[in-house]
This record gives sequence, structure tokens and C-alpha cells, in this order.
Amino acid sequence: MADTADTGQDGGTGGAPPPGAGGPDNGWRKEYWTKNLRLMVVLLAVWFVVSFGCGILFVEELNQIEVAGFPLGFWFAQQGSIYVFILLIGVYALRMDRLDDEYGVSERNDDGSRS
Repeated sequence: MADTADTGQDGGTGGAPPPGAGGPDNGWRKEYWTKNLRLMVVLLAVWFVVSFGCGILFVEELNQIEVAGFPLGFWFAQQGSIYVFILLIGVYALRMDRLDDEYGVSERNDDGSRS
């Protein structure tokens, strides 16, 4: 009887190696994902400090400072955390672009344009 798990078609396995069959060429993948996760943790920590810390925990201290007639704590709660989040998305995209280039997994054509 033929083994139906490896039919050559995408029969659920998707061509992925069996679990625990990490070969010697997987070292760069682990390093890539370690750097990716480290970047995500740092950016999420910055976002947490800005949105939760500045908008909720330190609001009384920040309300002593006014920006354009509004208390700074109010500004962080309403606008600042959104601006910081958008900035962090840009930082993540740029940094991941560099990381992809470093590990040769970027989605660019030979001429440098996106595919």
C-alpha cells in the first residue's frame, strides 16, 4: 500500500519537512527569526510605554505640561500613541527590509524594484 502522506501534491504537508527534522541549513532561519522577534518585542515595548504609560499611568505628571493649549497627558491618550504607533510601523518596515536584504530573502527583483 502506498504512503498517502507524501503524494507529491499539496496534500496537507505543503512540502514542509517533518517536525524536528531541522537540517544544518536552518541556522540562518533561527537567527533571522530571533532578530525579527527581538525587533518586535522592542517596538511593542515602546508602544506599550507610550500608549499605556504616557496615556494612563503618567497622565497626571504629563498634564502639568501643555502643548498647543492641551495637557500633554491628554494629547498622548488621544493623539500621541496613534502617531507613535504609525512611526513604529514605519520603523518595523524599514528594519525588516534591511534584515530581509541581509539574509537574502527580500522580495525585490534584480533591478531593485519590488516584485
